Amino acid sequence: MNDYQWFIENIKRKTGIDLAQYKEAQMKRRLTSLYEKRGLKNFQEFFHAMEKDEALFHEFLDRMTINVSEFYRNAKRWEVLEKKILPKLFEQNRRLKIWSAACSTGEEPYTVAMILSKYIPLAHVSILATDIDENAIARAKIGLYTERSLQEIPEEMKKKFFKKEGMYYQIDEKIKRAVTFKKHNLLADPFGRQFDLIVCRNVLIYFTEEAKQQLYYKFNQALRPGGILFVGSTEQIFNPALYGFEIEDTFFYRKIK
Repeated sequence: MNDYQWFIENIKRKTGIDLAQYKEAQMKRRLTSLYEKRGLKNFQEFFHAMEKDEALFHEFLDRMTINVSEFYRNAKRWEVLEKKILPKLFEQNRRLKIWSAACSTGEEPYTVAMILSKYIPLAHVSILATDIDENAIARAKIGLYTERSLQEIPEEMKKKFFKKEGMYYQIDEKIKRAVTFKKHNLLADPFGRQFDLIVCRNVLIYFTEEAKQQLYYKFNQALRPGGILFVGSTEQIFNPALYGFEIEDTFFYRKIK
């Protein structure tokens, strides 16, 4: 067993996270740069160091899950959600059940809440947002963001839902209350059911093909008939019918009834 395989087995035993389902070359490169920065020589040293240092463990999770996010990332896709997808979903149900999967530090579910606020009172909005990284979830709950995170956000939304505090922007409490954050491992934990919309963007690209295929099936099962899966702009599903989906728009997939 090589050094990295030993690391994979011990991480799975410790956390339930199966690194074998992530693309190996990418993951090894990312984690090697982290442990070398700390003056460690190999994955075994890295694992033992994490057992003693909680901050290093959270840094590992951050590096593993690529917590890079921003509001309205790839803004044109959010416009499609607002103008085309949501009106159709609202025809069937005014109280949508929504899940933001692998939500990182919260920009994505908060973007969904802001868009929904144009259609319905925020008091009627309830979004489940999940991530494997408890540190990212803690930051999401605080709701404090840098200027860079707000680059693509429409100016009226920025004025309405953010207050500048020094170098940061604090998101409005009404938006925060619309989102419930929970820890969840996409590859290991059970999924909910009967969602109208699942947003899972810019995470599937890090998984192996086998892991991705499993997730497409699981997302399909988690949606109600006619529900929508919204993926990232490098995550096109090339044979959606194989997983029970049809193309609704670019990067939007409808569960076949």
